[in-house]
Order: sequence, then structure tokens, then C-alpha cells
Amino acid sequence: MTTATQNTSQAASSQAPIRIDIWSDIACPWCYIGKRKLESGIEQFAASADAPAVEIEYHSYELSPDTPIDFHGSTTEYLAERKGLPVVQVEQMLDRVTGIAKDVGLDYDFDSVQHVNTVRAHELIHFAKANGRQLDAKERLLKAYFVEGRDLSDIEVLADLAEELGLDRAAAVHALEERVHHDDVLADQQQAQAYGIQGVPFFVIDGKYGVSGAQEAATFADVLNKVTTDRDNTTA
Repeated sequence: MTTATQNTSQAASSQAPIRIDIWSDIACPWCYIGKRKLESGIEQFAASADAPAVEIEYHSYELSPDTPIDFHGSTTEYLAERKGLPVVQVEQMLDRVTGIAKDVGLDYDFDSVQHVNTVRAHELIHFAKANGRQLDAKERLLKAYFVEGRDLSDIEVLADLAEELGLDRAAAVHALEERVHHDDVLADQQQAQAYGIQGVPFFVIDGKYGVSGAQEAATFADVLNKVTTDRDNTTA
């Protein structure tokens, strides 16, 4: 695994930070929900004065890599037409997810979501990572996709978002047009295959504990506490 990029907990501790590697996709509704639950779990964990810091790094995973790069339909259309599901069933599924997202403070708007191939969005996240803004970019792109209905396959839209984050717009356009970070995306996907990851979100905590899915905040806090206990027992 590559070096962690940013801290999400600043609690004072002599222990090394706990690293969390996350495989997820911009177009995965559970990934955004899981992100919020993880953040809540870290807050619970960090309530202890001696809790070590937590570092997060995101890795690329395409939930629907078969989506054409020029597909510009809705999520309902994609699931109904390309996956062969009844429209009524799709709408019920999306209503349920919308309600769960609301419970963690997210206002999903599936009527405006543009289901697109997300490889360019992943490349932008790697561009942001190279410039120290990966976590900010991940959050911004998830909101742009699920809340604002932005077209995240469009280079100009992605460049606008990069500029909004304080990144160099021209450099972002160049990186996307020249596919500068495409190999980084592929490397993440190959690592996911090596780990046997078949769905996202998937969390690898401290390099040894795997957590699959948008688990409750308490579950993440428990795993982080277990990591701390393991370390204490090792050094005792």
C-alpha cells in the first residue's frame, strides 16, 4: 500500500497513526453513506484522550466499469435498461437508499443523478492526491454526483471542481486529457483484485482488518479500538 496522505484525527498519542485504506467508487451510494459512518466512528474512537491519529487514503474501484464513457442516462435508466430490472423495483431500491442516506445527513437526488463511467473522476482524485487534496476531492465529487447531479465524465465539469478546491485548473485539464493518472487507477483496481475485494465500500484498517460495506459507526470504532489493544499487547 502507498503512503497515507491526510489525518482525520489529531488526538495526542505516542502511537503511530492508524491507517485506513478505502476502496470505493464515486457512483456508489453506499460508499458515501459508509464515508459518513466511518467519520462518525472515528469521532467516537477519538473521544479517548490517548487514541492515536487516523490516516485515510482512498483507492479507485469502478462499480460499473461496463458503463460506456459516453453514457449520459439516469441511474434508474441504467439499472432498468442495462441490468434488466423493472423500473418499479429500481425506484423502490433508490427510495430506500435515499432514506438511509438522509439518516446520515446526505440529501441524495437520484432524479438528477447522471449515471456515467467514473474512470475520469477517479483520475481526478489521483490528481488531487498528488497535490495534497485527496480527501477534499473525494468528498466534493461524491456531493457533485449524488446531490448536485453533475456530469462527472465531463472534463470541464471535473476541472471546475478541481479549481473550486484550489487546484490548478489547467493542470487538472492536462492530467485528464493526457490520462496522466490512469495507471494509478488501474493499480488500485489490481490491488483490489489481489485482496479479493468484490464490492465497495471496502475498508482495510491498519493493514490487517477488512470491513466490508457501510457498517455502523460503532463497528468502525470497535475495530479501531481493537487495533489499539493489539498494539498495546504487542508492546507490553
